[in-house]
Amino acid sequence: MDQVEVFKALSNKKRLEILAWLKEPEKHFPRQECGEFAKTGVCVGHIQQKSGLTQSTVSEYLSLLQRADLLIATRLGQWTHYKRNEEAIKKLGLHIQDEL
Repeated sequence: MDQVEVFKALSNKKRLEILAWLKEPEKHFPRQECGEFAKTGVCVGHIQQKSGLTQSTVSEYLSLLQRADLLIATRLGQWTHYKRNEEAIKKLGLHIQDEL
């Protein structure tokens, strides 16, 4: 885990909101036809729509969170779905608790 990359990824209010929404996707996003939230995550289009940001901004934010290992991407046809990397988030919490 690259701490600097992780904290950079977390240093934006909208990216923090996206992580919070993805914690309980069934509560924050409409039902999707392709892929289950628990298995594949949430389609980028739903995340973009909820955020109110442009597609390019959302893609950049999701890519940054993925590079920080906080999200897992799954490709289904032409669509990319994202879900939280709960193992990495748990490690981050333990790291903060133990080291910082």
